[in-house]
Amino acid sequence: MGAGHAHKLYRHAHSPVHELPPHTKLAAVLGFVVAVVSTPREAVWAFGLYAVLLAAVAAKARVPAGFLLKRLLIEIPFVAFALLMPFVVPGEQTTVLGVSLSVPGLWGAWNVLAKGTLGVAASVLLASTTELRALLLGLQRLRLPPLLVQIASFMIRYGDVITDEMRRMSVARRSRGFEAKGVRHWGVLAKSAGALFIRSYERGERVHLAMVSRGYAGTMPVIDEVTATRAQWATAAALPLTALLICLLGWTL
Repeated sequence: MGAGHAHKLYRHAHSPVHELPPHTKLAAVLGFVVAVVSTPREAVWAFGLYAVLLAAVAAKARVPAGFLLKRLLIEIPFVAFALLMPFVVPGEQTTVLGVSLSVPGLWGAWNVLAKGTLGVAASVLLASTTELRALLLGLQRLRLPPLLVQIASFMIRYGDVITDEMRRMSVARRSRGFEAKGVRHWGVLAKSAGALFIRSYERGERVHLAMVSRGYAGTMPVIDEVTATRAQWATAAALPLTALLICLLGWTL
């Protein structure tokens, strides 16, 4: 799995978190997210502790707060959905600042915002401390189905190629005086999307033929075998195990 250039979310640094093998970090993030999702929404204090845990990991990984918060903007659509819940979910009503809101809707909005934000923050920390190539090797090490790993690998390799193709098509349209200003221009954009799909499909066929001619038989060779020591597993397990303890306390207290 070559072509391991750093992605935009990755932040190069020398930290204990960066040095952990990728499959240990993937397992740690998965365990953390499962613990967060399993926590009862009424245990508000537990989500504060989860946030403190992620802040400690970010500090250990030398990821600035501004870098992390900027990438959390990706969850804005979910925030908008959560903000609508107190107005549309039926049930007991309460008044907040003169506005009648649904109590189940408020709890639902809190549940979505708290768990969604923590999950996205954990994913951003994983991406900011692990290169894409390493992530793929980690998924392979965790015995993810090889076909899914290959699909992800090809998406990473050729995502930039498709983006460049879109940029060239946009430049070509502008050089001919085209500017999308309203609904009447949607037809041109739809045709451009169709042309991009055809070009991508044809490029995929050419790449596949080139791979087959070089001996591809449905599996990709593993260039690096990533291993982890017990100490590294123990370090990675600190996050999900602490989160599990908080989750259990949330159910018992």
